Amino acid sequence: MPTATPRAPAECPRHVVLSRTTNRAAPFVLNASVLAVLLAASSAPTPLFPRYQDAWGLSALTITVVFSAYSLALLLALLTTGALSDHLGRRPVLAGALLVEAASMVLLASADGAGALIAARVLQGAATGTAISAAGAALLDLEDPLRPGRSALTNSIAPAAGMATGVLTSTLLVRFAPAPTVTVYVVLAVLFAAQAAAVTVTAETARPHAGALRSLHPELAVPPRARRALLLTGTGVVAIWALGGFYSSLGPALVRLVAPGAPQTAGGMIFFTLTAAAALTVWTLRRTAPPVAATRGCLAVIPATALALSALHGAGLPALYGGAALAGIAFGAVSQGALRMTLASLDAQDRAATLAAYYVLGYLSMSLPAIAAGAATQHYGLRTTAHAYAIAAALLAVTALTALAASRRRAAHRTHDVHP
Repeated sequence: MPTATPRAPAECPRHVVLSRTTNRAAPFVLNASVLAVLLAASSAPTPLFPRYQDAWGLSALTITVVFSAYSLALLLALLTTGALSDHLGRRPVLAGALLVEAASMVLLASADGAGALIAARVLQGAATGTAISAAGAALLDLEDPLRPGRSALTNSIAPAAGMATGVLTSTLLVRFAPAPTVTVYVVLAVLFAAQAAAVTVTAETARPHAGALRSLHPELAVPPRARRALLLTGTGVVAIWALGGFYSSLGPALVRLVAPGAPQTAGGMIFFTLTAAAALTVWTLRRTAPPVAATRGCLAVIPATALALSALHGAGLPALYGGAALAGIAFGAVSQGALRMTLASLDAQDRAATLAAYYVLGYLSMSLPAIAAGAATQHYGLRTTAHAYAIAAALLAVTALTALAASRRRAAHRTHDVHP
């Protein structure tokens, strides 16, 4: 993977672009930690949703709107600022976004109703969307020629590990902290402020160039070589992100439905199960060929949805948690395979925009079905909605499996034609 080369001082006086001889370890770890903490903050409210519901009398639809307000704001940020760091540099974009993220944590800590919660989540989503494409692209800039693939692997594993850490920490604070709806956000605000300060003293990894204002026009710029991979794995990506959105927004309510007597912490742990399984899967399959990883992940969606449905028919919490674990395995495998296929051999100027396009697809798949599910629960109940959601996810996975199998057959035929 190509790395950034330094500019002459007269060409770029205010930016120091990372050279091939510069130590990559510290900035690599910093950008990976930024991705992890950003996604930890995104999942931290999940265990708090039941508490918000009880305190403010919120419906399931309102909870999904709170959840999806974050995702939709993130999408808008990706569409407008996704390529901004390609023009201005990673460092100023990332530092500014992290400071806004810290401010959103302060607003979440002081929220006193659904309106304030939604406003804070919108600000958080905007900051996260700007930051994740810049941090992810910086990781690709820092690719070590001696360790090819490490950057794509980190782009896959850091978000999943971050979400698992966020939901676990928040769940523990719900159980043990005196003010759980404040403490977790204060901790995150401090972390974001510290990361913003650290980013400002790291070397720039991109070569800033003109066109920053033009890049703010909403568009998805995916180079042809990445477009084919994204189309091939697209339905699988939709399936696994939709499952993630369902467990993140309505998972606690599903636990209450299946096991009314379960402790409140069980609601948060259902999403932790999914995200922890996803992170472990990304690591386990790190040396697996990307199309194989994506295929295995799509296959895992089918038993995952079957277990979730069996939980609604008497199998109880063990089946529900088993389904969440399999959904996490599917998430990790598909996202790892899809990202590695999509980011393979990209030039530096295409990295942030391509990552932004991937996240746009993912967060659309996470937010819109979740909103629809929240609305459906108002009319048909959670049980019926969960059935429809699971079946739709399984059908999407089957569609992705068909596309991947057809692609492998075409590749085999081409190989046979070249070597009869």
